Amino acid sequence: MSTPSSDIILERMMALHPKVMDLVLDRVWRLLDALGNPQNDLPPVIHIAGTNGKGSTQAMIRAGLEAAGHKVHAYTSPHLARFHERIRLAGEFIAEDHLTAILDECYAANGGEPITYFEITTVAAILAMARTPADYTLLEVGLGGRLDATNVVEKPVLTIITPVSMDHEQFLGNTLTAIAGEKAGIIKRGVPCIVSPQAEEGLEVIEQRAIALSAPLLAYGQQWHVWEERGRLVYQDETGLLDLPLPNLAGAHQYQNAGAACAALRALNLNEEACEAAVTNAFWPARMQRLRKGPLVEAAPQAELWLDGGHNPAAGKALAAHIAKLPERPTHLICGMLNTKDARGFLAPLAEVATSLTAVSIPGEANTLPAEDTARMAADCGFAAQTAPNVREALVEIACATPDARVLICGSLYLAGAILRENG
Repeated sequence: MSTPSSDIILERMMALHPKVMDLVLDRVWRLLDALGNPQNDLPPVIHIAGTNGKGSTQAMIRAGLEAAGHKVHAYTSPHLARFHERIRLAGEFIAEDHLTAILDECYAANGGEPITYFEITTVAAILAMARTPADYTLLEVGLGGRLDATNVVEKPVLTIITPVSMDHEQFLGNTLTAIAGEKAGIIKRGVPCIVSPQAEEGLEVIEQRAIALSAPLLAYGQQWHVWEERGRLVYQDETGLLDLPLPNLAGAHQYQNAGAACAALRALNLNEEACEAAVTNAFWPARMQRLRKGPLVEAAPQAELWLDGGHNPAAGKALAAHIAKLPERPTHLICGMLNTKDARGFLAPLAEVATSLTAVSIPGEANTLPAEDTARMAADCGFAAQTAPNVREALVEIACATPDARVLICGSLYLAGAILRENG
């Protein structure tokens, strides 16, 4: 099979990366200006920041908007199996020939100047979306918010801040207050901001930013509430109460994401049917995704196989809480993580609900945490831990010992992407 043209251009773009990783918007503004400032021509933008839940919340909002008959662009990162997943144009993944042309145009317009991979590909997404008719644009922040390459739209129709927790401290600061300040950088003057559940110190920073910019705040626990009751999702805000099915995305942590999606849809004056579609129609891969077919499933046919890309302490807690509510079954983890993540913080809550952990290195990823290091940290957290050369061998070994095991492959979106490609 020949290599797609877009892959060749993307590799070329990697070489443009500045020597020092610095979060600034100067390079983005320069390239946007060279392309005629396409950010000013986007369909109405909903801008989403936060530490956890951005992708799931975006997927739910998109499902609700599409059920109401709207054409929706969506930009997200990172991708799992193919770069094309990052860019949806009017509901469909960008086509290979279109992506190639847009990347080529951005590469030429950049003129060989230093720019990060994320910055130039974000500009490419904005250019493609600006040229394609749609009713809404969903932009997911890549890192932080204030200086993220997506933060170039002067007047979005909504901003959303999902739960903020510790992550990317080397870029965003080593306190929750500092990180929340970076996320709050997407708030715009006079633009309503939906706020998911937050720690008190994080919420205070977000509220201060909203007050300074006269941005109406629609915050969980104040202007809206969401909870599970008798197997249903109950959402309530100042306009009334909705009795909805539970989200089809697994895990109690998805209730708050569904609440934020409903708050956003209600702010856009959409009806109950749109909110119901948001919670029942959304699909977001590698978020407690049950794998039901493919080579890995065939390698352990009696096992219950799950995949999740969560990688920080908050994600570890959410995963542990969800596993604890599943029917009792021997549970084993296969885990691979990046060396930039808080592995102990992620693993500690999972040690309460899993029998063992088999560590792997993430294939093809330079920043993988070596399997031996992951296993050592897992042992420190109380796991019976070992290593394996790859996920398949780890799975086969688990299945030989416990054929009906529940196996969760977890620790990184990069590992999840490798699994989705392998399990095709």
